[in-house]
Amino acid sequence: MPSLLRILSAVVLVCSGSASLARDGRPEAGRTLAQANCARCHAIGRTGASPFASAPPFRTLHRRYPVEQLAEALAEGIETGHPAMPEFQLSQAQITDLLAYLKTLER
Repeated sequence: MPSLLRILSAVVLVCSGSASLARDGRPEAGRTLAQANCARCHAIGRTGASPFASAPPFRTLHRRYPVEQLAEALAEGIETGHPAMPEFQLSQAQITDLLAYLKTLER
């Protein structure tokens, strides 16, 4: 099991307060963050394919993981087993904004 999947699977243990993160964030700031840091590999919008075929489009993440529960994985730093995805860590404000943006893609 790739380490990203392991990390994201562990988010089930997230505290209940993380649900408010997506509501309190700034979706446009989250989109800007995704564009700057993620769009090289992931499709970050409502349409289009991911430039890196194995990188899931952001609009599908909610089908695999409850978006509110991604806060812990993002706070711990996303790490993967493949060299194409850089390791990074986000501030609490960035996490809140990114989750707010991801929630807009669920509609």
